[in-house]
Amino acid sequence: METVNIHYAKTHLSKLIEAVLQGEEIIIARAGEPKVKLVPFTKKKRKPGFFKDRIWLADDWDSPETNKEIEDLFYNSALGEDEDSD
Repeated sequence: METVNIHYAKTHLSKLIEAVLQGEEIIIARAGEPKVKLVPFTKKKRKPGFFKDRIWLADDWDSPETNKEIEDLFYNSALGEDEDSD
């Protein structure tokens, strides 16, 4: 694992990228203190249907009554009010 300073990294970015693509890990330091690590980008493969049958929504999840209840909870909580305090 190679450590370089920011000035060197700015000057030799293409060279450092090529080294990373060849499997090296590069640490970039500021004032001798490691700040970032250059590693190759890996694209994650998306798996369509991953959440199928894992998420359930109530039939009334978007009903006016439910939305009103959520709105009341949100605004009462935001104002610091409790439903129990009278």
